[in-house]
Amino acid sequence: MCGIFAVFNYPSDINAFRRRALLLSKRIRHRGPNWSGCEISGNNIICHERLAIVGVDSGAQPLINDDKSIILSVNGEIYNHKILRKQLKNDTQFKTRSDCEIILHLYAEIGIDAVKRLDGMFSFVLLDTNKNRFIAARDPIGITTLYQGWSSSSPDTVYFSSELKALQDDCDKIISFPPGHIYDSLTGETTRYYQPIWWDSEYIPTTPTDYTLLRKTLELAVRKRLMSDVPFGVLLSGGLDSSLIAAIATREAAKLAASEDGIEDNEVDERVVTTWTKIHSFSIGLPGSPDLIAARSVAEFLGTDHHEYTFTIQEGLDAILDVIHHLETYDVTTIRASTPMYLLSRKISGMGVKMVLSGEGSDEMLGGYLYFHNAPSAIDFHKETVSRVKNLHTSDCLRANKSTMAWGLEARVPFLDKDFLDVVMTIDPEEKMSKEGKMEKHILRKAFDVSTTGDTHPYLPDSILWRQKEQFSDGVGYSWIDSLRDISEKSVTDEQLANAFKRWSKDTPQTKEAYWYRDQFESLFPGDHCTESVVRWIPRKDWGCPEDPSGRAQNAHNSSYSKDVSSIQAS
Repeated sequence: MCGIFAVFNYPSDINAFRRRALLLSKRIRHRGPNWSGCEISGNNIICHERLAIVGVDSGAQPLINDDKSIILSVNGEIYNHKILRKQLKNDTQFKTRSDCEIILHLYAEIGIDAVKRLDGMFSFVLLDTNKNRFIAARDPIGITTLYQGWSSSSPDTVYFSSELKALQDDCDKIISFPPGHIYDSLTGETTRYYQPIWWDSEYIPTTPTDYTLLRKTLELAVRKRLMSDVPFGVLLSGGLDSSLIAAIATREAAKLAASEDGIEDNEVDERVVTTWTKIHSFSIGLPGSPDLIAARSVAEFLGTDHHEYTFTIQEGLDAILDVIHHLETYDVTTIRASTPMYLLSRKISGMGVKMVLSGEGSDEMLGGYLYFHNAPSAIDFHKETVSRVKNLHTSDCLRANKSTMAWGLEARVPFLDKDFLDVVMTIDPEEKMSKEGKMEKHILRKAFDVSTTGDTHPYLPDSILWRQKEQFSDGVGYSWIDSLRDISEKSVTDEQLANAFKRWSKDTPQTKEAYWYRDQFESLFPGDHCTESVVRWIPRKDWGCPEDPSGRAQNAHNSSYSKDVSSIQAS
């Protein structure tokens, strides 16, 4: 990942603006501490803060073609860049080993349709100097972050940045650029390019679960994301999702290590750093927390080189304002879960690690959150999964991206692979639902159970594969959320909460904790133009959900549905 800052059609002296642009780009340098670049063409300027992971010795950005007609700045990774190179019609000479350079040459051949061919996580801005055209695009789900801004003093000027903080002073209108879309200055329109069949929530799938396809598609998704020229690891909470990713990564890395020439696969880049002989795993929690205990057992089972970190309640509370600064949101769930991830990312970055695999996305597409137990019907269940996937860029993707990139660490999320999404989101929702004694995400669990795989060596022990869902903010230690509630009670008076609607008529905080976060957010990002990009998760009260988003607050957390592994596996 990297940081992008760009201004197109600047109304005054662009060279005089250069210093200002560099200062604004510096606000996001934590995203790309390895190098900075800046290019001016006409009245346009593109700045880049680079985190070097692939093509470390080359690939500095902005990237420019031979005749300087195309200038490109990318944040992200293009996993299919090698296969796309082979598909180019022109005899193209690549200047770098960077996976991102393919966008430049693909655009030169087929124009803005190039974005439809990309398999990866990315945001980019591109300037076509011949046509005086600039475009911007964001990956299908919004794994990477991108903001677009305007100033009423110069309405024809368009700003882009990987984070809000680089735009807040120069723009009075800012939006979170929509995932799966592309902006074209020639038309002035932002259009959707990502249009899978399941995106229409009126489409209700009826395909039965193919457990082999489910397993193999996820394995390939992990394999793609091992592409790296630098040391990497896996985030391991001990829950199902992170543990599965760790298990698959361990197996795939072992295959690569056993093969001198790498795995023969036209769809993936087999280049994987071999600095470490074992996969490194990382976990964090309060002393004795459920996640630390579970992660330890997973690491021992998989044989990873495990790194376990603890934090104190006070350390977490001290970090809240910094977390809000980096997250650029006041959403309760996101801040709760991001704080331990933010602290862990600092530790990981300090070890020289630049990339980690993470487990975001599974709960949204499979209905893994405990409130999904309350879904009134399969159709309602499916529509909620579609809605949650569509909004991942406002919550878990935002958390994973900004919590890690605060320390120059890139998080890759295999569950949000396009092919895997297409498999999961077209499964009959009746088969996904948690009913008749079935545990949440039971089809994913069953896909990797020895009863289905026939494997003599299990991916995970049953105690982990069939472990009940714990939200990350709960799993790091229940007293973490309890402490956040306690300090909110002391920081916000009853009168302040009762009159919150007078201060914030839109998106009014309903709890003292929400009020506390909103107040801190506005101290960093004052003005309505900053709050416009924030989306707060609203609980499904019509499904009986309480205001508090904690998993412990859901009835299913302490329900009496069967947890007997043998009966669940057989279902």
